[in-house]
Amino acid sequence: MPAFRYEAVDSAGRVSKGVVNADSARAARSDLRSQGLVPVTVEAIQQKNDGQTGAKAGLFADKLSTIELAMFTRQLASLLEAGLPLEQALSALLDQAERTFIRDLVASVRSEVMAGSALSDALKQHANDFPEIYTALVASGEQIGHLSRVLSKLADYIERRNALVQKVKLAFTYPAIVTVVAFAIVIFLLTYVVPQIVSVFANTKQKLPFLTVMMLAISDFVRNWGWLVAIVLVGAYSLWRVALRDPDVKMRWHRWLLVAPVYGRFERSLNTARFASTLAITTGSGVPILKALQTSRETLSNVAMRLQVEEATNSVREGVSLARALSVHKHFPPMLIHMIRAGEVTGELPAMLERASNTQELDLERRALTMANMLEPLLILAMGGVVLMIVLAVLMPIIEINQLVR
Repeated sequence: MPAFRYEAVDSAGRVSKGVVNADSARAARSDLRSQGLVPVTVEAIQQKNDGQTGAKAGLFADKLSTIELAMFTRQLASLLEAGLPLEQALSALLDQAERTFIRDLVASVRSEVMAGSALSDALKQHANDFPEIYTALVASGEQIGHLSRVLSKLADYIERRNALVQKVKLAFTYPAIVTVVAFAIVIFLLTYVVPQIVSVFANTKQKLPFLTVMMLAISDFVRNWGWLVAIVLVGAYSLWRVALRDPDVKMRWHRWLLVAPVYGRFERSLNTARFASTLAITTGSGVPILKALQTSRETLSNVAMRLQVEEATNSVREGVSLARALSVHKHFPPMLIHMIRAGEVTGELPAMLERASNTQELDLERRALTMANMLEPLLILAMGGVVLMIVLAVLMPIIEINQLVR
């Protein structure tokens, strides 16, 4: 049954807005009049995506954020655990939705459910807001008859992922700010301060020190050709992004990232944490191991590790144990392999994967903090060195004049 967004006025002149389900706009207006409301506008809520055809929303199209997705999942799980039917739970979420986009999204999902579709099928119609792993877990919960429990686990999973991403972002926020400020200060000194001060000594016909001459040359280059350097850098970055569209180039680049000095271990920890946490929630929700591996593979940002998971999935399909299939690839940590092997022996694979996931997330957080703590003093030292050279370039002519006067 289609959903319609309406704006209506009651007998007291108060304006009310909301969403109503009806077979047509005419039926929606009739329903509003039966409630004592005079409809002002009645608009059909159009679906933003087509999950079956794989159409994607535009670059600037509205989208459900990960925080909103976690809140939606948690609230829906709580309402279902309280014993409310699915339609009533979605109606409650619709009433308390603050953003118009969320209200339209929930209304569209509810209308599909009221028309007889399963919740997972309704969510698939909005693939840009509900990823494949989300709909797969919801479908698993519907099949085993424990939708509320699966949604609760899914909410925990999303909240944990959001917390991890937030910690990593916060760890690198300060170094990023220091870098931007350092570049701004250096550019300001080179383009304004140095020419203003050193030009005084240049007019005296005094022979300037080599450091001062070099700094003046750099200053002239930045002022005259800085815009060209900026264009070249932006062009080089754009060409690099285009080159990464080539699967072979992207594969070689991602393979190098896994073994890069300092950053390589961070890249492996990040993808391992994603893989382990996704595999834990999928296997724990009753998703078959092959489907769980395919879903977990899509959460990896490194295509080289994604290829390794695909090869491991093929080995598992042929009867090889998951631990043995992953042990062939060196980029998965031994701790994860041992935990998976223990889970396969004891029959508690989801629990062992969850422990491994927690360990990897702690390791990732530690590595992020370590890298950020290493970057901070290096950036400060680099900025201090550049500023020191600029100050010396300005002071050396002054010192030489003082010596001549004496």
